[in-house]
Amino acid sequence: MDTIALRRFVAAAEELHFAHAAKHLNIPRSTLIASVRELENELGTPLFDMNASTTTLTPAGAELLADQQKKLAATAASVQNKPQPAGGKAKASKGKGRAPAVKGQPRPGKRRQSR
Repeated sequence: MDTIALRRFVAAAEELHFAHAAKHLNIPRSTLIASVRELENELGTPLFDMNASTTTLTPAGAELLADQQKKLAATAASVQNKPQPAGGKAKASKGKGRAPAVKGQPRPGKRRQSR
């Protein structure tokens, strides 16, 4: 199974609103629906009840959602417990820089050009 399609399914199942889930994922609504349809075809069972007046999960969809939420929680916990490598890039001090520009005043360090 495609992990991206599964994450999109989880987002849609938690929101129970395809437009809100698509906005949350920063993808078009049609792409989200296509991912869910692809997942439904792969599993061979519908995950959402589209005939209802509001979006609802089928029993198979609720079961898949619970399973995926457990997997995502376990993955997040394992990533959180990993020790981070020490060190990093050292940054040189660049000083304080220039004072903020004041309208109508010459820049510090610049002289007016004379003729």
